[in-house]
Amino acid sequence: MTDRDRAAVCRGPYGGETGPGDCGDPARFEVARHLRAPLRVCPVHLGPSLLLADGVLWPPGITLVR
Repeated sequence: MTDRDRAAVCRGPYGGETGPGDCGDPARFEVARHLRAPLRVCPVHLGPSLLLADGVLWPPGITLVR
């Protein structure tokens, strides 16, 4: 898997770098975070990431990436 493939994979719901939280579905949204890299998530994990991920801005900055 290339770095580009990893960036296109859902990192939800909490945005950890690795671990059981990684979904593996294609990322469709990018959530802006304060002092952290944007969090790329699938539609299923968009809501949980807004509520539970570290550093999410409010109001949230959400971008469609695909």
